[in-house]
Amino acid sequence: MSKPREEKYQLILDAATEAFAEYGYFSCQVSKIARLAGVADGTIYLYFKNKEDILVSLFSERMGQFIQRIRHDVILCQTTQERLSTIVRTHLRYMQENRSLAVVTQIEVRQSDPQIREAISGPLREYFQLIEQVLAEGIEKQEIVLSDIKVGRQMFFGTLDAVISDWVISKKPRSLVGVEDTVIALIRGAFKIED
Repeated sequence: MSKPREEKYQLILDAATEAFAEYGYFSCQVSKIARLAGVADGTIYLYFKNKEDILVSLFSERMGQFIQRIRHDVILCQTTQERLSTIVRTHLRYMQENRSLAVVTQIEVRQSDPQIREAISGPLREYFQLIEQVLAEGIEKQEIVLSDIKVGRQMFFGTLDAVISDWVISKKPRSLVGVEDTVIALIRGAFKIED
């Protein structure tokens, strides 16, 4: 994709994130996305087949960036505790920095039809695999105690997911920064990680 075309594509995805977060996926019209992006309605269809394609592309693109960021940060860590703490911090900070994306991932994507959920499952599976890899290495190095990696991943991701869901639906906006240490302490206790 040429640079101007890529920039317009990203601009449309940014506008779609804001529009879906504000109006909801089902209520949002493509014309609202076009208006927010500052493009003609027809321009959207030069980049996307339909509104569903926009949602799938948005999720795949943004979650792909999110996972790349986590992978980059985790590589720099020496221990399982550092890796798990880094995933927690990166996850919570990324969502706080991208509240509209958090709304879309926590609320709008979950209300979509099964075909859309299947289409966006790739990045989520990749994230699960990353978490499971960190847990498996921790078990192998005897840095954590865990008898079932899948259950461990479900507990770990489920905790982060619940924190973000609560934050998104909260009537009083608050920072997630103070929550990081509490989540990390819970994870350390769950996996019997010692100092």
